[in-house]
Amino acid sequence: MIGKLYLIPTTLGETEPLEVMPISVKKVVEQIDYYIVENEKSARRFIKKISPKKQQATLTLKLLDKYAVVEETHSYLDVCEKGFNVGLLSEAGVPAIADPGASIVKLAHQKNIQVVPLVGPSSILMAMMSSGMNGQNFAFNGYLPIDKGDRKRTIKDLERISLDKNQAQIFIETPYRNDKMLADLTSILSPTTSLCIAADITLSSEYIKTMLVKDWKHQKPNLHKKPAIFIIQK
Repeated sequence: MIGKLYLIPTTLGETEPLEVMPISVKKVVEQIDYYIVENEKSARRFIKKISPKKQQATLTLKLLDKYAVVEETHSYLDVCEKGFNVGLLSEAGVPAIADPGASIVKLAHQKNIQVVPLVGPSSILMAMMSSGMNGQNFAFNGYLPIDKGDRKRTIKDLERISLDKNQAQIFIETPYRNDKMLADLTSILSPTTSLCIAADITLSSEYIKTMLVKDWKHQKPNLHKKPAIFIIQK
């Protein structure tokens, strides 16, 4: 039997895992000893939290971060050929969405290894669900350019695409630059464009609000260093 690749979600912050994901995730974690992770320390902390009785010494963790050598990652699924299941663990939320795990999922398909996605919190989808914008047609754009000129052009382009296609446009920012992002959006976008900000999703400090840009000019939510999702729709 060939092992499977399980896509294992994690919490979006310091939340009890079983408050935001089904018991099936716990059961899978209890059965797997091989993991591909973005950060070993946080991965071990999550595994211990969701399965306290699991022996940490039995775990094999392979790193998939920005320093990972691509050629080395090609061997990460070799244990599947020996019948062992592998867990792909995101740093926060679900694997392979705004996450480097996509390369491992692609590799699994190339090796004819079954990919099993598990249910868990996705900040992108939960923000979209809560925005009141077009859930039938939306696009995730990742991070916007840092350069001031490129950033302004990109924001205007996304607003134009949103109008032309009736398509909600989703993007993210490095948490410590959230306030600057909000300032840019309120100065660049049309006053009648809708803007949703969703921060700290699933946490006790959760903040989700959709208003017109002209109304955001009078609102200054505390977004500093908080994981946030921005959505616009014209």
